[in-house]
Amino acid sequence: MERWLDIIKVWCAAMAIWFATPHINAHDAFRSGEQLDYSLYYNWGFVWVKAGTATLTINQSTYEGIDALRTRLLMRGSDKADEYFVLRDTITSFVSADKMQPLYYLKHDIEGKKRKLREVRYSYHGNDCRVRQTYSHADGNITNKDETRPAQVYDMLSMMLKARNFNTEGWQKGKHINFLMTDGNGVRNHTLIYRGKTKVKMRDSKTAYRCLQLSFVEKQEDGDEKEVITFFVTDDANHLPVRLDMYLKFGAAKVYLTSAKGLKNPPAGQIK
Repeated sequence: MERWLDIIKVWCAAMAIWFATPHINAHDAFRSGEQLDYSLYYNWGFVWVKAGTATLTINQSTYEGIDALRTRLLMRGSDKADEYFVLRDTITSFVSADKMQPLYYLKHDIEGKKRKLREVRYSYHGNDCRVRQTYSHADGNITNKDETRPAQVYDMLSMMLKARNFNTEGWQKGKHINFLMTDGNGVRNHTLIYRGKTKVKMRDSKTAYRCLQLSFVEKQEDGDEKEVITFFVTDDANHLPVRLDMYLKFGAAKVYLTSAKGLKNPPAGQIK
């Protein structure tokens, strides 16, 4: 049961980590009405088993009178996974429509009979970003944190929107990218490594894309970098995440894009 839960949670974090790239322009890679659907597979011995699905939507909205974009990620375990452990996650993020600045973040987890809630409220003063965070634990305890950083702080969805418009022109293989992210329980530093361009086949073996490849790494006690997730995102104007490979403590998992609707730009990354 915990394996299904960990797979979905790592995938959710992976989506955000890939997109956490600085130096971004206005939102040219997406528009209101976009919908992306995904399937998640776990390697059980020699067999790949479908563990769950996810849907990501972007829509025009408002937040406390501010023109905003609302991004929502809905995740659920597969029917087979539900036989052992019911999992339903809903994540919502509001960002300002003009600057893509995070405004509000909410993550609601239903894990079996347990429920958890995470909230982040953002405010700004000069170059400082203040994040007021609340984490309602499954046991009923509540953790509150109030942090201010002299740099932009993101959550997993707001950084995704912000960074889908990044420009990799001039990047060299091995480039390190550092950023700040909160999950409602504290602000932390993360690192990505740019691996260059590649071609990626999808699960049906009939579809392939030209992609940019990045790795999310964790620092080990001996100073070495351990690769945790490999990301493949289309090398076109949409920058769609089409595949994620995850190296977990208990095995491996893969996430595949299954459909994309309402795209702002032609899907030029697909090669067959």
